[in-house]
Amino acid sequence: MRRPGPRPVLTALAATVLLAACSTGPAGGSGVAAEEGDAATSTAAADAFPVTIEHAFGETTIEQEPQRVATVGWSDQDIVVALGEVPAGATKITWGGNEAGSTEWWDAAVEALGADPAEVVRYDDTDGIPVDEIAQVAPDLILGTNSGMTQEDYDALSKIAPVVAYPEVAWGTPWRESVELVGRALGKSEEADAVIADLEEQIAAAVAEHPELEGTSFAWTWFTPSDLSTIGVYTTIDLRPQLMREFGMEDASKVVELSEGGEAFSVNLSAEQADTLDADVMFFWATDEAEAEAVTSHPLVSQVPAVENGSYVAVTDMPLMAALSSPTPLTIPVVLEEFLPLAAEAAASAR
Repeated sequence: MRRPGPRPVLTALAATVLLAACSTGPAGGSGVAAEEGDAATSTAAADAFPVTIEHAFGETTIEQEPQRVATVGWSDQDIVVALGEVPAGATKITWGGNEAGSTEWWDAAVEALGADPAEVVRYDDTDGIPVDEIAQVAPDLILGTNSGMTQEDYDALSKIAPVVAYPEVAWGTPWRESVELVGRALGKSEEADAVIADLEEQIAAAVAEHPELEGTSFAWTWFTPSDLSTIGVYTTIDLRPQLMREFGMEDASKVVELSEGGEAFSVNLSAEQADTLDADVMFFWATDEAEAEAVTSHPLVSQVPAVENGSYVAVTDMPLMAALSSPTPLTIPVVLEEFLPLAAEAAASAR
């Protein structure tokens, strides 16, 4: 799959975010400083605070409306913007991001709110959550509802500001739950409900155009080109499979088996057992078409039934892969427009 051209979905996305911002008041109260002359009035519900939120590391009480929000992980920053606010600091998108460590859809949504994406502090979490850099942002709330935060990270971040972590499993929070949690933390639960309802309508409309997806089994996989002796399989916990189930697809029985009893978002399957990966459709990502061809032509990997049948999708557009990896109010519309037709085509060929 080639990298598509300019994404027309961004125009509609920006309009949606701008509409949300207009309905809730000026953006800026929970993020970067507003332009001179802009009102900095509260956009939170009058009775929203104090609010106590439970999560994997206990519970956190937010006493009053946050004014400077920092996010960790790759989802919360999108949700904050979708709710009409701009974070003061956010994780740099080092895989599938643009030169600024951001994404096209995030930049468009921030600009729709009348803010400058470049003013948001970006910190790199490649080597773990950078606590010291986040402290320099001086946040009064830290969001990590879908992150790899550890107890040690949580303890360190809690010395800076109240922290809202993921509810159960690292990197596995369903997008609805993340939106709800961020909405509560910002005092914008009604807006969060509206965002969820809108996305559900978009998903339903898009899926209705592709009935061939219903009941089709799938496996999301990944490969190390230099060592194709194993097949990386994303488990049922991972956000990519979660999103496919939203489209009416079903986890292949081998994926369910490999997922049982664990909390990892990825496991390895020996390539010698490739023929046991009983998915109608297989999805995977590759850096380019040549790499995808090297994977699918490998003597063992080619024994995956979906590869033998040609019912697979190799995503070589890294921004799109980043969108698939972190379903949010900003990325799901991109996935519906650019990826869903490819998945449907593969599903049709599997029948």
